Amino acid sequence: MYETSYRRGWGFQYLHNHQPTNCMALLAGSLVLMNQAYLQEAYLWTKQVLSIMEKSIVLLREVTDGSLYEGVAYGSYTTRSLFQYMFLVQRHFDINHFNHPWLKEHFAFMYRTVLPGFQRTVAIADSNYNWFYGPESQLVFLDKFVMRNGSGNWLADQIRRNRVVEGPGTPSKGQRWCTLHTEFLWYDASLHSVPPPDYGIPKLHYFEDWGVVTYGSALPAEINRSFLSFKSGKLGGRAIYDIVHKNKYKEWIKGWRNFNAGHEHPDQNSFTFAPNGVPFITEALYGPKYTFFNNVLMFSPAVSKSCFSPWEGQVTEDCSSKWLKYKHDLAADCQGRVVAAMERSGVVFIRGEGVGAYNPKLKLKNFQRNLLLLHPQLLLLVDLIHLEDDSPLEAATSFFHNVDVPFEETVIDDVHGAFIRHHDGMYKMYWMDDTGYSEKATFASKMYPRGYPYNGTNYVNVTTHLRNPITRAIYLFIGPSIDVQSFSVHGDSQQLDVFIAASEHAYAVYLWTGEDGGHSVFAQIIADRQKILFDRTATIRNSAVLEVKDYVQIVEQNLQHFKPVFQQLEKQILSRVRNTDSFRKTAERLLRFSDKRQTEEAIDRLFAISQQQQQQGRAKKGKKVAKGYKFVDAVPDIFAQIEVNERKVRQKAQILAQNEVPVDEDEEMKDLLDFEDITYVKHKNGASIKGQSGLEQMVSTARSSAPSISASYTRLFLILNIAIFFVMLAMQLTYFQKAKSLHGQRCLYAILLADSCILLWLYSSCSQSQC
Repeated sequence: MYETSYRRGWGFQYLHNHQPTNCMALLAGSLVLMNQAYLQEAYLWTKQVLSIMEKSIVLLREVTDGSLYEGVAYGSYTTRSLFQYMFLVQRHFDINHFNHPWLKEHFAFMYRTVLPGFQRTVAIADSNYNWFYGPESQLVFLDKFVMRNGSGNWLADQIRRNRVVEGPGTPSKGQRWCTLHTEFLWYDASLHSVPPPDYGIPKLHYFEDWGVVTYGSALPAEINRSFLSFKSGKLGGRAIYDIVHKNKYKEWIKGWRNFNAGHEHPDQNSFTFAPNGVPFITEALYGPKYTFFNNVLMFSPAVSKSCFSPWEGQVTEDCSSKWLKYKHDLAADCQGRVVAAMERSGVVFIRGEGVGAYNPKLKLKNFQRNLLLLHPQLLLLVDLIHLEDDSPLEAATSFFHNVDVPFEETVIDDVHGAFIRHHDGMYKMYWMDDTGYSEKATFASKMYPRGYPYNGTNYVNVTTHLRNPITRAIYLFIGPSIDVQSFSVHGDSQQLDVFIAASEHAYAVYLWTGEDGGHSVFAQIIADRQKILFDRTATIRNSAVLEVKDYVQIVEQNLQHFKPVFQQLEKQILSRVRNTDSFRKTAERLLRFSDKRQTEEAIDRLFAISQQQQQQGRAKKGKKVAKGYKFVDAVPDIFAQIEVNERKVRQKAQILAQNEVPVDEDEEMKDLLDFEDITYVKHKNGASIKGQSGLEQMVSTARSSAPSISASYTRLFLILNIAIFFVMLAMQLTYFQKAKSLHGQRCLYAILLADSCILLWLYSSCSQSQC
């Protein structure tokens, strides 16, 4: 592992979940070796771990919102080991990170992303339903070492009480219990559980680095306790994106090579909605990195090589890989932007701009998405597609997912819609364009290809025909307590008016969609005669984060903490040895990397000094003797010699790394995850259920991941072995049955028995690799 840290991605791809995981394993091994007096190996391993992780911790200072760009699930993968690392380096080497500004904000990343009921989280990027590891362990760590206010213990207790026992969201055994020991170690019973001051009140929160807005998190699962999220940000998060594009930390960073955004999705301008805490519009979890597996838009006709022609998605979509495309070409510059996020009198307004996530050849001027949460059970979504004069685009198609239950079709007065059934009622959605026309949708359930941990997703697909220059599509999402009686739209090139009448409420929404700032407000809502304004003065203005000053020196200073620990341990080990033979063995082990010509002399000198000190100790019984104080001069500086050797190894590794040898991405991203593979929801085949659309062809041609080479060979050998078995069986029943030689029959039986064993083994291998 130490050697591979020089050439594998986890040794130089910062803030990625594999890095702290593997570094923590290497650090744990080094601490064991220290205890067994194998100081050379432990010294090298420890220095390598600190060299990697201390850089990551410096880079985390750029992430001002406490988030992790890989999402909540993979964030728990990262912090499981990151927090263990922080704990151990403070305990053993006196390197204290507990005042790190990112740590102080990280509680918000866990608290503001939990859906009502404390069972699910916003599943942005590759994700399960909630957390891969913990998060109780991480929460009690934050409470004990960072916050000291009881809120971490409280949230851990809420999650523990509401854990899913059966069904979607159930943690696997490997994930559930592997953080139990650290939860026990870090829990501080003196910090009584205290909820955050705003608990019980829906709050809007903007993660400025992650590019995510959430509203209504960490609430009880009750009527009108709803959750809304929106994602539109820079690839890898603002910190990583700006580090790459502004050439920051150039002593360490060489572009996207030093980061890994493979677990992200093509999801700029995506959203989720859970009225009453019920997942209505959801993320599609850990699946292929296709645009149509996210709640976003695709456009037609395609202007470049596309995975699902004639439709073209976001530029990070990769047709041939399990991971997101991010290193080169247009994908490396992909970004969205949250324009505004505000709440007034219980009404939420969010606007995002996603044009930076699409190919410039599409000639999109704007892809603007507006979300207005008018009531906890009533969400209005307005998409604006603004085309350049010479744009070739003719149509846009939108996707809305639910991983739990399939959508069903409905239509009222020529307004098409969809709904899902839930035990407390039906959750419905309707749509039309800005001319009042409502297109019939396509409904489908799509199974994921082999190799993904989840079954697939259900979605409704709405296609809108585009007009030049501006087209708007309007969607209304309704909870079971709201009875919408009328829904109409009117508009011009700058303004869109939406009128909604329900049994108990009436809403008039005036939305100004122009980006030229010609109007002083984004939107005006009249709700039951109450006037609510969302003005442009609240536009989000992202300020640049400055590079950490003297970042190289900060790491070097922290690296100075661990060498004295090894030097002191070396003296203690030699001071405790009494026997000549054992002393020689211990000294030889300690001096293995020093100058060999001086080793014998050094060992004899060390032993003589040791004996002399023991005699002095007996002679001066009443005086305190500083044991081993002369060893500083007597012992060759083995750690300096170790660092010389280590420097040579590092330089050689850096030369190899500069050659940019391609790595196996599948191997590089392989996760040590024990997913629950119980099938909870039976999805239908990928064929369309109702409606006709160009997406039918896309669904039917969605390619599954090809079986691995090893699986193919296993399948080939299995087929050949079956053929051989039946040939030999036929020979036994025909030719050898009539033969008089008993010896020949026994040989054939033995061969058949051996072939049967080989068949069983091949069948077992084929079953495990799903070949």
